[in-house]
Amino acid sequence: MARLRHILFKLKEWGAGTGFLLPSVAGVLLFFIIPFLMLIQMSFQKSATNSDFAGIENYKTVLTNEAFQTACGNTALFTAVTVPAAILISLLLALVLNTQLPGKSTFRSFLLTPMMVPVASIVLIWQVFFSYNGVLNGWTYQLFGLDRIDWMKDDNGQVLIMLLFLWKNLGLNIILFLSALNNIPQEVIESSLMDGCGAVRRFFSIRLYYLGPTIFFVGIMSLINSFKIFREVYLLTGNYPYGKLYTLQHFMNNKFTHLDYTQLSVAAVILSLAMMVIVGVLFFIESRIDTGVEE
Repeated sequence: MARLRHILFKLKEWGAGTGFLLPSVAGVLLFFIIPFLMLIQMSFQKSATNSDFAGIENYKTVLTNEAFQTACGNTALFTAVTVPAAILISLLLALVLNTQLPGKSTFRSFLLTPMMVPVASIVLIWQVFFSYNGVLNGWTYQLFGLDRIDWMKDDNGQVLIMLLFLWKNLGLNIILFLSALNNIPQEVIESSLMDGCGAVRRFFSIRLYYLGPTIFFVGIMSLINSFKIFREVYLLTGNYPYGKLYTLQHFMNNKFTHLDYTQLSVAAVILSLAMMVIVGVLFFIESRIDTGVEE
């Protein structure tokens, strides 16, 4: 009888847990898993209206496409620069804001403002400053007599987009780092001070250990956001921007506009696989670091 009650209790627990999870699981299946499987299926079709199996021809076509190769190179460079920069700069600023710095409230407000401003407004600010007849060209011409530069059609245009990305995303990263810094046990810090531990050693030996999970999370979020820069670039430059500003999202958006759904599906699958590999590598590195610290 006791065994039967135990089984009924376990079934009740399982039923309650399943009931809570079922809506989330159904949502993930309906809006993520099933559409992604349909996307993979379409990437192997001859066309959106012809379901005949095309093998890997679509993948060959996309991988040898010059526009796709340019988009991959630009996106990879943008991500490789902005993600580490977003982590380092936001961590340094969080450390500064975590001190008794005079006027830090004003500085913090300046950094957090982009989080509350719509994307269109941020793009408008960039257009005012960096367009051909913008503020920056006006200043450089009046002060130094330099020729005007169309920054959005210049090799340095990608640097401006990187600055826009950093300014727009640093606020959230700083909040996360400030929260992590405030959660470090004060008794550990006080013990290190009593032992004569310097600020640099205290950071690398104590603070960095407690900040590890937050650094990893900020890195993942920055990586995801770096692939979402298309909105800003599109509003600044349109469908076909200057070569350095052409991203994977431009390639996929243009394929969608031309109703080339097979190549669009291929590009989406390749991007998804690349993201899975990168995130998997980051998880592996993070687990190895945690193991080394525990040992």
